Amino acid sequence: MGAGANLHGRSFEEVLETIFASADDLLIVDPITDAVESLTALATTADDPPRIRVLADESLLKDVMDDFVVASNAADHVDAGTLTIRTGSSGHRNPLAVANGTVWSLVAVGDNVAALGTDEDSFVDTVDDLYESQWQIASDFDLRTPPISRVRETLGAEIGEQTREDFDATLDALKSARSATAEFDEVTLTLLVAARNDVLLYDISKWGEDVGIASKATFSRTKTTLEDEGLIRTEKVPIDVGRPRLRLKLNEDRFDEATPEELAAVTLSHSA
Repeated sequence: MGAGANLHGRSFEEVLETIFASADDLLIVDPITDAVESLTALATTADDPPRIRVLADESLLKDVMDDFVVASNAADHVDAGTLTIRTGSSGHRNPLAVANGTVWSLVAVGDNVAALGTDEDSFVDTVDDLYESQWQIASDFDLRTPPISRVRETLGAEIGEQTREDFDATLDALKSARSATAEFDEVTLTLLVAARNDVLLYDISKWGEDVGIASKATFSRTKTTLEDEGLIRTEKVPIDVGRPRLRLKLNEDRFDEATPEELAAVTLSHSA
């Protein structure tokens, strides 16, 4: 056991942050949900993150990437070349982290996380050879969520800077307000923000489909649900040719000031 190889913390994020500090190339094998979420969060905040490779069970990846915040940030790192995700499982009970000549077994017990490590050369070489061979035959994970940077950039350019600012503020409020397990519907979030800014349904749904959030049909169905629940209303806007377009508006009877925090709370309650 290499001196000082073991790490302890209150969360995966705390332990992985220590590994990040000295790693150039980090391989994570069989992570649990908390570990994937922590990796994504750390890669987002780190000034110079290592190159990260994740080899994980496909069903776990699908579950964790169902979270828009995690998936859209992960997509940013994939686009930047910082993160590569492939599907595969070794059957280990605990996640493994391999970086800079050390192998750690990541163990979570209650509110504590430990990384039990060794830097014994022959063992590390064996682990490297085993998982490099598994990595080479593994398939890339199909991450269908668009990168959050692209969402923000195109929302501001195509819909308006105020709408983008409201989207960012509401998303930040959502991340602060929700519990660790609470999920929310990004289409609901987008439509509420659009309604706060009197955006046309056609414009926001076309943007949403083009950027990869959801189809126009999904936006339309969600709009109808929000309208039926009295959260938003629509006004017809005549156009030169064809049917009138619908302008989205918040139902003032359901909102006090429609702050980002209020929109976030409504989004969470609607998604529950």
